[in-house]
Formats: sequence, C-alpha cells, structure tokens
Amino acid sequence: MKKLILLLFIPLVSFCLVGCSYKLLPPTVINKGAISEYTHFYIQQTETLNSGVTASDGYGGSYGQQKSVNPSDVITGFLVKRGFIKVLNIDNVSNKTVIVNYGESGKREVDIFGSYTIEVTIQFVDLETNTLVSTCVAEGIGSTEADDIRKAITRCLESIF
Repeated sequence: MKKLILLLFIPLVSFCLVGCSYKLLPPTVINKGAISEYTHFYIQQTETLNSGVTASDGYGGSYGQQKSVNPSDVITGFLVKRGFIKVLNIDNVSNKTVIVNYGESGKREVDIFGSYTIEVTIQFVDLETNTLVSTCVAEGIGSTEADDIRKAITRCLESIF
C-alpha cells in the first residue's frame, strides 16, 4: 500500500511543481537603428498603478500587500542609469533624442487558477525623423499587477540593452 501511495504521490508532486512554474515568453525586439547613437530621451508621464493582494491569516483575520508602479518612472530610472538624459519637453532638444512610448499590450492566462502575465510594449522613436529606432515586447508575472508591469518593463528594456 505504501508503494502505491508513493507511486501516486511522486507524479502528483512533479505535476504540481511543473504546473506551478510559469514560463514567460521570451522578449521580442525589433531594431531599426542603433539606440546607442542617442543621448537624450523624452517620455510622457504615466499614471501610477496601485494593486494589492489580500489573504487570510488562518485565524479569522487577513493581511494585505499594496504595491504601486509608475511605468514612466521605471523606464526613466532604467535609461538614466545607463547615461541617457531626460528632457522635460520636446522644444529645443538635441538631435540625438528619442521619444519613448509605453503601453500595456496584453494579458495571458498561465494556469487554471486564474494567474496571468501582463505584456508591455516599449517603443523608441527618433524625434527628428519620427521613425522607429527600436521596439520591444515582453511580459512579466509577480504577486500583484504592479509587480507584473515592473518585471515586464525591466525584461523589455534589458532585451534592448
């Protein structure tokens, strides 16, 4: 009887471990130019997203975790850390300036329990010629939507740089 239980237990545990590990799709990058040729960037301010998770503590109470993310702040931090200069408006800027566009571009369910990834798209457009320099698409997953977005943005930008 113990062997039978063990034989059933091992595949069940293996299934749960494999089924609960989410595989994110690889980021997609399209380069039409060299982002390294640019020194400045402009990005419109985005709204801050607040999200949270509430769970039971097992004793009749609950606890929560609130997180927030502002996509343009995450992108700005990433680019400034790599030496780019943020311009506050597009008047009288360097000819080495890119406009950065950001958007959430999809959701994908990853299991039967309702977990999902959030996909973002980030685009770099030459300010002078209004032509595409680079674009990337990536998804992220975390404990909240704010985590999903932050991870997706980071994966996207790291795939370009």
